[in-house]
Amino acid sequence: MAKKRGKRHSGQSNDVRTRKPKPVVSRPDSDKPPSSAAWARSAMRHAKRDSPVDTAALASCAAPGIVTVQPGEALDLAAIDAGSDGGLDKEASKQALLVEHGRIQALQERLYAEHRRSLLVVLQAIDTGGKDGTIRSVFEGVNPQGCRVWSFKVPSAEERDHDFLWRYHAKVPGRGMIGVFNRSHYEDVLVVRVKSLEPEGVWRPRYDLINDFERMLTLSGVTVLKFFLHISKDEQKERLEARIADPEKHWKFDAADLVERQSWDAYQGAFTDALSRCSTSHAPWHVVPANRKWYRNLLVARTIANTLEAMDPRYPDAQPGIAKLTVPD
Repeated sequence: MAKKRGKRHSGQSNDVRTRKPKPVVSRPDSDKPPSSAAWARSAMRHAKRDSPVDTAALASCAAPGIVTVQPGEALDLAAIDAGSDGGLDKEASKQALLVEHGRIQALQERLYAEHRRSLLVVLQAIDTGGKDGTIRSVFEGVNPQGCRVWSFKVPSAEERDHDFLWRYHAKVPGRGMIGVFNRSHYEDVLVVRVKSLEPEGVWRPRYDLINDFERMLTLSGVTVLKFFLHISKDEQKERLEARIADPEKHWKFDAADLVERQSWDAYQGAFTDALSRCSTSHAPWHVVPANRKWYRNLLVARTIANTLEAMDPRYPDAQPGIAKLTVPD
């Protein structure tokens, strides 16, 4: 019998909050759209096999429209159209996102119940790239007991006293959990490089250390799913101007963002190197066209759902004879 897990996690995090509407999930093998719980039961029937569950993490399963960086190949980031919509319609995509919500909710419940593996979602982007919006949209309706979001800012004095991976490793999701990194260990080869916070002799070896770190996580049963939200320079300008024009968005605006924008080319070079050097068979990078927020959200959600489905988490076995029990009056 699986152990009950009611203990709260230590530390502070941004829990993903649920919302009231429950999306209906359509299934190709049924005329009647079942609930998320029914979807999970149906999926379980199809998933049952004689072989045991493989606790090793599986490679991510990118949705069509995403550009997956091939291991060992140099990426041409400028050649990827950040404004792509995949030929999809906005309203139809929003409806399709509801289906992905249902898939994620059902599969997350199975992952949490199984309590053997975990999923780490890494989000990186340039300023205004849409990390916060992606998290709000993609994880809508997900049970907050099984999901934690961590945002990494300037390291504290304690964090600076340890190796650069220390603070990230401490927030890797435990068994049964989905963890989301809003910025991540890649900041130590991005902002650190562009702003010359460390000499090249310090940050350049970190590519290999990051690959080793992610390989270790996958061998420990953590599936590492990495998204780079790719926007154009013109799109960033529009988003910054929108924040300036809207008083309710002023809290999100920092004058330093305008200074950072002057380093656009340097950041693009740093992102290109990080994506090229740290896309591996066990933890590939996925470049998401992100100018169109609705398209971005659908691609990320579908990839997460596909990956969870490939992981195939299963409910633990029930106590023998439980189906024959009766509840006394």
